[in-house]
Amino acid sequence: MDQSLFRLVDQEQDSFQRKWTLVNGPVIIGAGPSGLATAACLREQGVPFVVLERAECIASLWQKRTYDRLKLHLPKQFCQLPKLPFPEDFPEYPTRKQFIEYLESYAKHFDINPKFNECVQSARYDETSGFWRVKTIVTSGSNKIELEYICRWLVVATGENAERVVPDIQGLAEFGGEVIHACEYKSGEKFQGQKVLVVGCGNSGMEVSLDLCNYNASPSMVVRSSVHVLPREVYGKSTFELVVLMMKWLPLWLVDKLMLVLAWLVLGNVEKYGLKRPSMGPLELKNTKGKTPVLDIGALKKIKSGDINVVPAIKRFSYRQVELVNGEKLDIDSVVLATGYRSNVPSWLQEGEFFGENGYPKAPFPHGWKGNGGLYAVGFTRRGLSGASSDAMRTAQDIGKLWKDETKQHKKITIAGHRQCISQF
Repeated sequence: MDQSLFRLVDQEQDSFQRKWTLVNGPVIIGAGPSGLATAACLREQGVPFVVLERAECIASLWQKRTYDRLKLHLPKQFCQLPKLPFPEDFPEYPTRKQFIEYLESYAKHFDINPKFNECVQSARYDETSGFWRVKTIVTSGSNKIELEYICRWLVVATGENAERVVPDIQGLAEFGGEVIHACEYKSGEKFQGQKVLVVGCGNSGMEVSLDLCNYNASPSMVVRSSVHVLPREVYGKSTFELVVLMMKWLPLWLVDKLMLVLAWLVLGNVEKYGLKRPSMGPLELKNTKGKTPVLDIGALKKIKSGDINVVPAIKRFSYRQVELVNGEKLDIDSVVLATGYRSNVPSWLQEGEFFGENGYPKAPFPHGWKGNGGLYAVGFTRRGLSGASSDAMRTAQDIGKLWKDETKQHKKITIAGHRQCISQF
């Protein structure tokens, strides 16, 4: 290990000018739920690690880019991270604030101390030495410092929601009113009395539209393509829990059919309100395309009552107005882009085998957690927090075994070298 490191340093003399650190264990990039779960599992195995985070807090998506009314969409038992359940007094669907509290107590419990304000510029594998080289920029006030970490294992835990997606819509620059992404939306309070166009009909689009209604705004929600809307609960039982239960005994296609029958019984025919269902079932669509069904928490009632106006795709914007593909024109005051997020991995990871151009592992679930040369991915399963937890446990177990084997080998070499020295006297 030491000889490989010397070769690595010899290759590039500027390494001496750059402040660099050799990490005796993995570097984990990202201090969201995926990174914290991996760190906790490694801590349990006694494996040292370094967590790098570009923001100044853990779980920055949850702390800075979520709206006030947000609650977990799934029951808490499906959202807890490994080795530490939610407090018993938490409700079945914890609030955003409660989830952040849980994550902070989780980090404290496992003594996870990320290096904050460290933005990864690049990470590449050095074939000659067998080490990863992770270059970061640390921002401290107006100062910027370049650092480099050298490690055997690299865990990518930046997740599926690292960067917001802002579509290029004709005329949006000429609109003249307020345009924000859903990650900047906090509550409908400042939109009272306004006509607001919500672009997107996923869970965020539905929930933002509902929140706007509750603050006496008039939302119009753009539904460009088909969408599966399912009840969050079916006769008091969590829909997700029912799916998990049925999947133990029944094939996926049959579970899909049963879910659509239950959705029709509970919600009625949603197509007549402009919410066309995809031809593919909700679970098959999630597994193949990664498109999550909407779990209704009250928006559908507002759609049925006409408080939320469902409209087709946008043709173009003009000053304080939007023209739709059906020729209809709407006067609007503000726009909320509930257009989702994407992975940012291709912008910094210099590797083309394991991750695809879309920033997700190329191998389908459940094989997308481990690449070559000590590269791992946690939180890219499109299966929420339970998928991230599963990745974290596998990754930590694998690294733990390799780290222990390597440490034993290193000790043997050291002891053998020590004996050789003694025998010469």
